[in-house]
Amino acid sequence: MATTLHLFSSFLLLLFICEQGYGKVCSISDLSVKLKKTGNVIEQKPEYLVTITNNCACPQSKVLMKCFGLSSVEPVDPAICKPVDDINCLINGGKPIQKGHPISFKYAWLTPSDFSIVESNIVCS
Repeated sequence: MATTLHLFSSFLLLLFICEQGYGKVCSISDLSVKLKKTGNVIEQKPEYLVTITNNCACPQSKVLMKCFGLSSVEPVDPAICKPVDDINCLINGGKPIQKGHPISFKYAWLTPSDFSIVESNIVCS
């Protein structure tokens, strides 16, 4: 009887952990990048809002995103999106992006950029 109760308790604990998302293995595909026109125009160039969202329960840090130098006529906060070479940008200063706390920035350029996540460090404990 005690063994059955112990086994049942262990099963419930495992179910709870998995239900919270901690049982799921995260990947960079859990980071989504959305691009949206704001409707504003800066120096005759349309402004865009970029939002990076982590859809996994585990935080993801040191997020690198393809940004191709991030051309913009309006300043972009380097603490949010900082070019590190001709192709990639570091997002959120390398700090973790938590589920439910997206990171956003605006930029203005003639054409929209094609942003994609290159890598991240998944911090699941």
